Amino acid sequence: MKQMTQSLALIAAASGVVFGALTPLSASADSRTPALKWTKCEGSGLDPRQQCATVSVPMDYADPDGPKIGIAVSRIRSENPDARRGALLLIPGGPGGDSMNDPSGKGQKLPRKVRDAYDLIGFAPRGMAPSTAVDCGLEHRDLARTTLLPWPSPDGSVDATMAAGKRISTACARNGGELIRHISTLNEARDLDRVRAALGERKVSAWGVSYGTYVGAAYLQLFPQRTDRVVLDSNDRPDPVLGERLWLAAFERGAEDNFPEFAEWASAPGNPDRLADTADEVRPLFLRLAARLDREPIPWPGANPAELNGNVLRQSMLDSFYDPDDYPALARLILAARKGTVPPAPAAPPEAVLQNVTAVAAATLCNDVDWPGDPEVYRRGVAESRAEYPLTGGMPRNAMPCAAWAWEPREAPVHVGDRGPSNVLMVQNERDVATPLSGALGLREALGRRAVMVVNDSTGHDAYLDNGTACGDATVSHFLATGKRPARDLYCV
Repeated sequence: MKQMTQSLALIAAASGVVFGALTPLSASADSRTPALKWTKCEGSGLDPRQQCATVSVPMDYADPDGPKIGIAVSRIRSENPDARRGALLLIPGGPGGDSMNDPSGKGQKLPRKVRDAYDLIGFAPRGMAPSTAVDCGLEHRDLARTTLLPWPSPDGSVDATMAAGKRISTACARNGGELIRHISTLNEARDLDRVRAALGERKVSAWGVSYGTYVGAAYLQLFPQRTDRVVLDSNDRPDPVLGERLWLAAFERGAEDNFPEFAEWASAPGNPDRLADTADEVRPLFLRLAARLDREPIPWPGANPAELNGNVLRQSMLDSFYDPDDYPALARLILAARKGTVPPAPAAPPEAVLQNVTAVAAATLCNDVDWPGDPEVYRRGVAESRAEYPLTGGMPRNAMPCAAWAWEPREAPVHVGDRGPSNVLMVQNERDVATPLSGALGLREALGRRAVMVVNDSTGHDAYLDNGTACGDATVSHFLATGKRPARDLYCV
């Protein structure tokens, strides 16, 4: 990794930490920013302390005096004003996720010393309801999980994927309105700086998870001196050319990293959902079943698609690997399918939510970076992937709707570098299906001296306060509360 030397005094000054002392960060960054009007949040199950407001931002930052959109924000204030340091932005994954309820939810898992130090701030990224929202009006079949992630046909053909991508991109161009052209990672980072200013904060801290690490990295590049303490959790590989194409490809390595853990669990004596007598038997069993379902799908009323086919099984595998607590659901699906039956169809979010999430996800992926339009690129990639990584059936190198997107990217992708304050703590599980360690090491290298990295000997997505280790959790909590990081990269067991 690239290393740069710098004096302790310069690092401390750049990061806003003066030898462990608290540096006040609440200061009006822009006297023209109107005060936020906080009201009670709508919704059920929320902490009664949570408040909501809306920040007005330009739709197009190249035209700052043009049309405006609203960014919905939420907060729970510091539990000890005397210990308050500033605001902690909770940056969600996705793209297509929001953190509006996180101050009431995952934020309350933070230890008291962290909740004392910060107002917890959630938000809905541009395009996501209850911010100014977009919707592509997609056909129901194009909201299926196995369409949104580009699973090829059983024979490896990409024709159906290319056709679905064309339908989705055409619908977004027809129904998405002007806003859909301005949804991107860089614009989300710019929106966050408008949120910072509206909060009256000179600097902000952040906890970004999954895709939120890419947003966090973009903010670090655009506004390095406005960052205080930054935690990047379950990290995406940054790439200034391929961008999100590499995130999709990450599932190849992620599935391989995780399958042995599932196989050990699925062959353990006493497991009521046991699949085989030994771990070595589980992988061929899974591959044979997926191939059989490619040939002979089982009708699955109420599901989308309304059948259990090989790709639905493969997608179910990936979904279960996000959290080992979900292994039983995958095992029961396998057990049922081997008997020619299916469990009840899984519950799906309301269609309006799926429409909104899908539109934001597609817009972000396609506006961030240019994707090839030639089907032959994907045919070759799928064939190579299927041969090398049979668990994922070629999906990670197939075409997203971006191959037929109506617009070219308006600016170059995020370029992550090592210039700026040394104030980043990365936390990463060793076995993560969506953001594998191999990709996280790419971000660690790009950030150089700006970051220290904690790797957990653990399995699952979302490392901090979820699927990580006690050692990793304590290290991150200590950093958020005090600003102190390990002197060097750390491995936690």
